[in-house]
Amino acid sequence: MSYKGIMKKSMNIDFTHKISDVVPNSIAHELEIEAGDVLLAINDTKIRDIFDYQYLIQDEFVEVLIQKPDGEEWLLEIEKDPDEDLGLCFESGLMDEYKHCHNKCIFCFIDQMPPGMRETLYFKDDDSRLSFLQGNYVTLTNMSDEDVDRICRYHLSPINISFQAMNPELRCKMLNNRFAGDALKNVDKLYQAGIQMNGQIVLCKGINDGEELKYSIEKLMQYLPHLQSVSVVPVGLTKFREGLVPLESFVKEDAISVLELIHSYQQKCFEEYGLHFVHASDEWYMLAGLPLPEEQAYDGYLQLENGVGMLRLFLDEFEEAYQAITTTICHKEISIATGKLAYPTLVYMAEKLMERVEGLKIHVYAVENEFFGTSITVSGLLTGQDVIAQLQGKPLGQSLLLPENILRSGEDVFLDDVRVGDVEKALQVSVNIVKSSGYELVETILK
Repeated sequence: MSYKGIMKKSMNIDFTHKISDVVPNSIAHELEIEAGDVLLAINDTKIRDIFDYQYLIQDEFVEVLIQKPDGEEWLLEIEKDPDEDLGLCFESGLMDEYKHCHNKCIFCFIDQMPPGMRETLYFKDDDSRLSFLQGNYVTLTNMSDEDVDRICRYHLSPINISFQAMNPELRCKMLNNRFAGDALKNVDKLYQAGIQMNGQIVLCKGINDGEELKYSIEKLMQYLPHLQSVSVVPVGLTKFREGLVPLESFVKEDAISVLELIHSYQQKCFEEYGLHFVHASDEWYMLAGLPLPEEQAYDGYLQLENGVGMLRLFLDEFEEAYQAITTTICHKEISIATGKLAYPTLVYMAEKLMERVEGLKIHVYAVENEFFGTSITVSGLLTGQDVIAQLQGKPLGQSLLLPENILRSGEDVFLDDVRVGDVEKALQVSVNIVKSSGYELVETILK
């Protein structure tokens, strides 16, 4: 490898990116690039975001223009291996501002949030780059032709798309955006470029269910195999809907009808494509009182983050861990708290463990979501104040186990800014945060 530093006159740069850190012993470190320096260009090309950056550094020979804090500019000629990173870190992982959603969707959960929560919870993103990086779902309405072209050029996939309805007029109505129907044409461009996609339909009772759902599934099947999965999830309704479009919760009979429709199309798609393609989220099975499908029905769990197959995977992992248990005696009393959705599953697991292991006592509690409304049943939307209020005075044993998704990612904070330490202090019990894994649950209980 060879490096050469050259001074260069200032050039017209539209995008600049401040370097927050440099990886030790990396190319950038050897070239004396430091935190606080600014990346101006690569190969005389402006850098809009992380995708431009990653694309441009793939060459064996690159020219990197750096500006030092005193204004001095360095043009660094770098010869390297094609897959070798420069070792630069930036203040934003995206290297750009997130794109804000301009739709007014009738089902938007953020519009149903109470006032007074932290500011980040009110931000609506609709950024195709976050779809690739983090699995976020995008509506396609906030994408320019250039955005679509960049996805195709860089072959960014999979891209996750919130379809809601394939009837253009209905989609405009649901998203409150007169361009929402035309935005579906972007799916054709992605399909023709061979971009892998996953889809989502948030089902609203009496609006995009029934014949409209049937129509949407049939239209979406035309994008197989590049559109590899479509999840159907029930709309989440909080108690903070004043002034919003009236929506109804689904009941057991509705869930049974939705599942019958989805299962019929799963069979058709599997026979023709070897994929089940359209999937119902776990809530439908719990609401209908029907057993979960077996593992093979989920096509490799393509939509776990959408609650599709999460309980099946959790159960299967538990059963495997259960069969491997060697402990026969464990004098221990603990408690587990979860949302109403996963409660029956955790009760089943606790009972099996107590039958298998002598001296083990497990209390399982379903926490009602009083904060957002009792129709919200997933554990990921529980608040610290509900956990404290409903477990106060209950037997909790030596420790309380809570699922990892109940906290803000990477932190010890609930949605309502209550901290784990606050729960421990209020309930006078040690709190263990458990990953969403059946293996982890068994290990944590028995270790």
